[in-house]
Amino acid sequence: MSLLSLLTPSEVQEQLAAAVMAKRKSKKWSRQTLAEQSGVPAPTIKKFEATGQISLRQFILLWQCVDKLENLSSLTKEDDLLPSSIDEVLRQ
Repeated sequence: MSLLSLLTPSEVQEQLAAAVMAKRKSKKWSRQTLAEQSGVPAPTIKKFEATGQISLRQFILLWQCVDKLENLSSLTKEDDLLPSSIDEVLRQ
């Protein structure tokens, strides 16, 4: 069952691109430096930062250079289920 979301996939792509770019800039790295560190070509990084478009593999390669892969992997963990009604909240 799909949960209602106020975000679109495109918005999430743009947020991920912005996060990688912010982390790159906080390290004071150019796109070329990140390209050398990650193995992802600098033009691909430029396109990603501008459009959010990139392969999953290349995104992971970039992420591991700017943050811990464990932080990315934690997104796959099951969340505790939130109550679906007021009755469930009151029972807890």
